[in-house]
Amino acid sequence: MSKTVLITGAAGFLGSHLCDRFIAEEFHVIGMDNYITGDQDNIHHLFKHPNFEFIEHDVTNHIDIAQTIDYILHFASPASPIDYLKIPIQTLKVGSLGTHNLLGLAKAKNARILIASTSEVYGDPLVHPQSEEYYGNVSAIGPRGVYDEAKRFQEALTMAYHRFHGLETRIARIFNTYGPRMRLNDGRVIPAFMGQSLRGEDLTVFGDGSQTRSFCFVDDLIEGIYRLLFSDYTLPVNLGNPGEITISEFAQEILTLTNTNQKIKYKPLPKDDPLKRQPNISLAKKILNWAPKVNRSEGMKKTLEYFRTLPESKLFKVDHKDFSKHIKR
Repeated sequence: MSKTVLITGAAGFLGSHLCDRFIAEEFHVIGMDNYITGDQDNIHHLFKHPNFEFIEHDVTNHIDIAQTIDYILHFASPASPIDYLKIPIQTLKVGSLGTHNLLGLAKAKNARILIASTSEVYGDPLVHPQSEEYYGNVSAIGPRGVYDEAKRFQEALTMAYHRFHGLETRIARIFNTYGPRMRLNDGRVIPAFMGQSLRGEDLTVFGDGSQTRSFCFVDDLIEGIYRLLFSDYTLPVNLGNPGEITISEFAQEILTLTNTNQKIKYKPLPKDDPLKRQPNISLAKKILNWAPKVNRSEGMKKTLEYFRTLPESKLFKVDHKDFSKHIKR
């Protein structure tokens, strides 16, 4: 009999790709999402698949699933500054209450659970590149604190369940990831630059453009997550591509890729925006035998092809997410 995996945030960028991977591996997949930032279009192709079922639900509320669950992947959370600055309380709740509910469910089902953490736990790092031993440089009360601290608490709660209850847990610290199914207008640099290029707008760089990022193609990340889930390692593991580039250099790459002649305009750097971001993936190489394979040039071409297929309603609408129905208190 096939194993059953519950994937929260299933209609999101990463969650939908995880659903595809586990379906391909012949798991029975239960997708869960409340569509606060997810998009049904990302999983619409799975609705008629016999091994896929979907539950529309907010994980910050009690989760009741009668059937056996073997694995849980908790990927429900806003993941871009535009989102978690608009819904700060919901961001904190999904990292705390949502994680608590899912850890409790994993305990009740005797399931192994993998938690999606983030490189944002390192804050604006004073150590470069960032390894798992680094404790981070985070402002708890800054505008990004709602996301950073939600994820740091999520890690602490997960390790508490592992140590106190003996729960099988895994923690993935995910660095900047890109690829098809990103929301074009979610504020992250790759969809922002590509959207501006496709609309014929100038590219917006915040700060002087010397800040760095390291971009991992989604297929590589999904492979790392899959390997981590089935490993025996319980402490956090960095997953990302160590290929580092400045934002100014990256903007030039986008203009070359899209064959456009827009200008680059500079705006003030947002508060607490990290100046350096590069993963040390030595641990992932050692315990997972994993390293990214897709180079940035190849990955960016695939991502641009996806964005070019989007309808104009998504290309030209600055912010197509309506959070009002999700904000209760």
